[in-house]
Amino acid sequence: MNRFVARRLAGLLCCLFATLGAPAAERPVFELSTPLTVAAGTAFSVEFSLNAKPDDDSFRAPSFEGFDVLAGPAVSRGSNISFVNGQMSKSVRYTYTFVLLPREAGNVTIGAAAIAVDGQTLHSQPQPVEVVDEGAQGGAAAQRPQAGGERPTEAADRVAEDDVLLRAVVSKRTVFKNEPLHVTYKLYTRVPFVDYSFEAAPAFNGFWAQDLVQKRNNVQSGRETYNGKVYETYVLGDWLLYPQQAGSLAIEPMGMTIVAQVVVQSRNRDPFFGGGHEVYNVPRKVRSQPMTITVKPLPAGAPADFGGAVGDFRLEAVMPDARLAANSGATYTVRISGTGNLTFVQAPTLTLPTSFEQYNVRTTESINATAAGITGYRQFEYPFIARAEGEYEVAPVRFSYFDPTRMQYRTLETKPLALEILPDAKGGGASDAVVLPGRGLSKEEVKLLGEDIRFIKMGAARLRPQQTPLLFSGAYWGLLGLLGLLFAGLYAALRRRILESQNLVLVRGRRANKVALQRFRAARRYMELQERHAFYEEMLRALWGYMSDKFNIPVANLTKENVREELHKRGISAEESQRFTAIITRCDEAQYAPAATSSMHEVYASGVELLSEIEAKIKR
Repeated sequence: MNRFVARRLAGLLCCLFATLGAPAAERPVFELSTPLTVAAGTAFSVEFSLNAKPDDDSFRAPSFEGFDVLAGPAVSRGSNISFVNGQMSKSVRYTYTFVLLPREAGNVTIGAAAIAVDGQTLHSQPQPVEVVDEGAQGGAAAQRPQAGGERPTEAADRVAEDDVLLRAVVSKRTVFKNEPLHVTYKLYTRVPFVDYSFEAAPAFNGFWAQDLVQKRNNVQSGRETYNGKVYETYVLGDWLLYPQQAGSLAIEPMGMTIVAQVVVQSRNRDPFFGGGHEVYNVPRKVRSQPMTITVKPLPAGAPADFGGAVGDFRLEAVMPDARLAANSGATYTVRISGTGNLTFVQAPTLTLPTSFEQYNVRTTESINATAAGITGYRQFEYPFIARAEGEYEVAPVRFSYFDPTRMQYRTLETKPLALEILPDAKGGGASDAVVLPGRGLSKEEVKLLGEDIRFIKMGAARLRPQQTPLLFSGAYWGLLGLLGLLFAGLYAALRRRILESQNLVLVRGRRANKVALQRFRAARRYMELQERHAFYEEMLRALWGYMSDKFNIPVANLTKENVREELHKRGISAEESQRFTAIITRCDEAQYAPAATSSMHEVYASGVELLSEIEAKIKR
């Protein structure tokens, strides 16, 4: 008996300590649950749920305009206690249920309810409900006789043309060059669905695209009213586009197949249990509407230092100390922040005195892509060393951009910087790097000039015969000729190297295969790690990048038609051109497919083999 009591006490103590060590309750959430569509004259239930204990008598129901309240509120309470790894978690849920009867057909919104938790008032979100008159919509179909083989047809007839829609929503139709444009592809559905697959991915020729869906962990869903009907919406694609050229740019539509699920009343009645239901899968092909974006060129009269920045920016500078010792280093820092095409912003020009040594600019950035545009900053650090003592004036750093809201160019600049360079403290006196006025020579160079002049030695020359000198001998001339040939060869090779390096088209064409191989290696690593999205994205970069470098076609103008024309000009067969198009299409489709629709090994092998064949034929 004593052992039993001891065990009970030990268990109670463990529960007490677990309760005291339990984590804090989750944040209270108050939400409304209601059907999307209801039939006129049919009662339905509405639930308001709260995941915390409410204050007494704090629940306030909405007015329920357009409905008759048949019952409610019915209050129910549920709790759950669980132990995980010795930790206890407890959750509680209060539910307020109403039974409503719609008065007439149409779109009616159930307003927000209110409730208080620990003195804090919470509100639910209003929800639209569509009340349909089933007698008017389905009377003809209900009277039509149905044969046993016509059940799938009856199920398909229940999915109207506008029950499943795919829409492309753009933030604006007219933009300036390099001004951001937000494009969202939404699926609108009034019927449940069990599967979907993409058939055509949108093309953004002429745009630089930033995929915003990759930066979210889940698909955004919601509820909207469109053309007088209530839909469940799902965001399938979300891009931020920056037009790279002026004119009318087309955004190709997105296509997909969605499998809707329809429940049909069964005619095979069971003699004991009555009738049942049959479930049918109805595939529907949907396609978003094509769009044309008008891209206006930037106005004339751009400042000389304008580099293509479009948006709203700020310029800040962190300047070095006004007094520096000679031969000491310092850094001039410039930060450009704001909203716009920050990715394309380059380092402004910092002009330093000629006696200063300036090193490569270091760039750091913090960029966040949102639907409103790219925000953040780019910071540029200009390290330098002051070599000559004296007083110097550093000109302001200027940065110009185009503001599409004000439709004008704006120029920002830092304050001028006055620097006083003191003598080098380590040298104990004036720096040897002081520049002489008007000469451009330092003291070190002056000392070297003094050592170059020697006094002419006087007196008779004391000449002694020596062995045959090398000068003007056969070996001399042979060595001189050999050096001349070597110099000519080195000069020709160096000149050819310089000309080739200046020919950007030739350089890009030669390095195209090397860059493609590097990207193929990266794609293979992603394939081994089973990272599908990263694999297909790297394969697209390898294939498109190779064609862009090899044929000197800008990425913004790169299309499948351009590639086929260039391959045809270089003797590549139409079959191999079609293989390239097929691989690109498979990669595009696989990026947006919910499951593995293509073998990564097969796509990788086909891409490497195709580029190897094209490279071998072009080099002939």
